[in-house]
Amino acid sequence: MHIVIVNRWPRFTEGVRWDHELTRYEEFIDHDAHQVSYVVDRVGATGVLAGHERIASMVEVDDISSYDHLRAAVTEVTERVGRPVDQIITLSEFTLDAVARVRQSLGIPGPGPDEVAVYRNKVRMKEILAEAGLRVPHFAGCENVEQTLAFAETTGYPLIVKPVDGAGSIGVHLIQDEKALRGLWKTREPGGYEIEEFITGTVHHVDGFADEDGTIVFQVVSRYLNDCLSFEGGAPLGSVVVQRGRLRERIEEFTQSCVSALGMRGMPFHMELFVTGTEELVFLEVAGRIGGAEVPYVIHKLFGVNLFEMWLKSLVGEPLPPTPKNGDPSGGWVIIPKPRVLPAEVVSSVPMSSMVDSVWRELVPQPGDVIDGSGGYDSLQSGRGIVVHDSEAQAEADLRRLMDDFRVEFAQGRRVP
Repeated sequence: MHIVIVNRWPRFTEGVRWDHELTRYEEFIDHDAHQVSYVVDRVGATGVLAGHERIASMVEVDDISSYDHLRAAVTEVTERVGRPVDQIITLSEFTLDAVARVRQSLGIPGPGPDEVAVYRNKVRMKEILAEAGLRVPHFAGCENVEQTLAFAETTGYPLIVKPVDGAGSIGVHLIQDEKALRGLWKTREPGGYEIEEFITGTVHHVDGFADEDGTIVFQVVSRYLNDCLSFEGGAPLGSVVVQRGRLRERIEEFTQSCVSALGMRGMPFHMELFVTGTEELVFLEVAGRIGGAEVPYVIHKLFGVNLFEMWLKSLVGEPLPPTPKNGDPSGGWVIIPKPRVLPAEVVSSVPMSSMVDSVWRELVPQPGDVIDGSGGYDSLQSGRGIVVHDSEAQAEADLRRLMDDFRVEFAQGRRVP
């Protein structure tokens, strides 16, 4: 089989950074049994660790999220290798759409734009789930200003406006009143956005894997401490793994219902949902990829399950590795956001592990380090940490202490948070 891997991620191997260390294409895809080519950008090239002799071809592009660039690169790979591409693999949400279009245009097997829209387009996924009788926020695609104002009048404020294909709460707006909604449309066109009911509740995320039959063979339920939208506004973000109980069981059952209704098969998922004050479960959104931030690393540490290994082996038709879920541990992660004024040079910092004993791994900038605006959750933030504990309550307490008390001092005298 001729496999093309589209990679935009670096790989850190020195031990201080752990980002993307679980990806390991060269280990989970047999580069000797298959002809494996890569399409990368400048950063992604550093994440290809297979030896040159094991790679059929590698093409670097300027914009790896561009359909035109990707199509040209895959065409070049085909010509270089001298055989058609049997499969294109991409693990990043930001390249799923372009890769789906390349598959369709070049006749390569795999999910096309309509299939990918189920877990990329926030309007389409809610339409499917609503038709299946599952609770979703009241929503609508944004067509024009007057249509969104009419939706708001019927639904009531506050409301959420978000890109239909966004990720990581980028471009999400909390709209408090009509003035704010009209003001938003003065700065952008409504097309490409979704408007939805504001749900009051605690946001949970569920991360796992659905087999070829759509049965979830492994899942972990976690609860956000704060939320992604607040993080975009400068507040710390955390998450704690939920231990066994009736609420977790209900969330797992709800997740299976959503995954089944969406027809997600042979893939990982990262689903978010609300638990309201009356413990009603309300779908928020789902992504057909592995959760970001520290999610896969917490899961691997607690349960020994590498979701990247599961996904890659599934894609090439190999048996899924075992997914034992022994015991009922907890743990979680915290990210202290970058300062608002960037770049910023660090003057002083203290280890997170000096504050709480449960810290397993941390990335704290050192004096002299300069934090810039590049990257997302997996960049050098003001602080990142992972805790491991046998108690959900204690893990949450430790994470909240880090969120409340951790400080980094910057050269301009600014402290975070």
